[in-house]
Amino acid sequence: MRVLVLNAGSSSLKVSLVDDDDRTLVDREFEVAEGRLDETQLAAAVRGMEGIEAIGHRVVHGGPRYPASVRIDGEVIGYLVTITDLAPLHLPGALAGIGAARELLPRMPAVACFDTAFHSRMPAAASTYAVPDEWRDRYGIKRYGFHGFSHAYASRRAAEMLDRSPHELKVVTCHLGAGASLAAVRGGRSMDTTMGFTPLEGLVMATRSGTVDTGAVLYLARHAGYSESDITEALDRKGGLLALAGTPDMREILRRIADGDDRAELAFDVYVHRLRALIASMAAAMNGLDALVFTGGVGENAPPVRAAAVAGLRFLGVEIGPTLNASMGPDNDISAPGARVPTLVIKAREDVEVAREVRRVLTAPPKKTPAE
Repeated sequence: MRVLVLNAGSSSLKVSLVDDDDRTLVDREFEVAEGRLDETQLAAAVRGMEGIEAIGHRVVHGGPRYPASVRIDGEVIGYLVTITDLAPLHLPGALAGIGAARELLPRMPAVACFDTAFHSRMPAAASTYAVPDEWRDRYGIKRYGFHGFSHAYASRRAAEMLDRSPHELKVVTCHLGAGASLAAVRGGRSMDTTMGFTPLEGLVMATRSGTVDTGAVLYLARHAGYSESDITEALDRKGGLLALAGTPDMREILRRIADGDDRAELAFDVYVHRLRALIASMAAAMNGLDALVFTGGVGENAPPVRAAAVAGLRFLGVEIGPTLNASMGPDNDISAPGARVPTLVIKAREDVEVAREVRRVLTAPPKKTPAE
């Protein structure tokens, strides 16, 4: 089954055509303005693609209702509209992509593939917040986790590269891009992750703050008069590396460090401090570590970030070769000779995992009703 994969974000639309052998036959990316996308843009993206049999939409958040991928209908779309506040940078773009695809290919079966699904079977100890029952039961407050397709692919690809079964490995996967998260993957299952109820928790990111003491936010609301929209704007769009260094781009930060920029150096140090600590936390969640994986734009292309993070993890058996780290791209092992735990750089392939989910949903036998 050839699957058209749409990965729509707040500023871009990635379009891929993936065949049965997990080969990406076509891979295109278009810029969009504030999640606005129309059928003309999508038509340009899919022009010339042959043999499309289904569509898979990467959707960041499934909310409390959808712990697994689901075939798209009006009810699904209506629900996603109601939960856009859970991922304000991403859900509007995904909904725009779904609408445009339905206009262009109205009879094509389509599946909403949720980033949260991979983490839906996390142990309760990892997914539960210590908040009042009503928050958890009525409002679904829990750790959902994100970047599920990236973590799923990276952990599975790590097993292939190491010639091991995924079922026997404990892997920490580091998806480092504009958004960033870690996952503890044991036996192919997510055991813990750094993002939470929304994609805001955890690591320092390009424009997102990562974890901030809730008390600080309440203090600002009480004493500085910050509104909900003010706080959302500050933490989602004006925080992270942008807040610390004046730029969200890790490449620019590394250039500025070389020129002696103190703000850039602080941003890098804060970023790596949080990254290193949470890698160790993920390993602890599995009681061990068999492989460390870097993926995503920063994970694949920023050797100084990998070197600085791993430098503080030798107690876990992780050590990388400086020359390999500086020179090797994905998909390669950059471990130092004799390192007990291998460190891998793996190209992010979310489109492959989305296509697999589409095939699973569309080929699954229909569920029987009690009357049957």
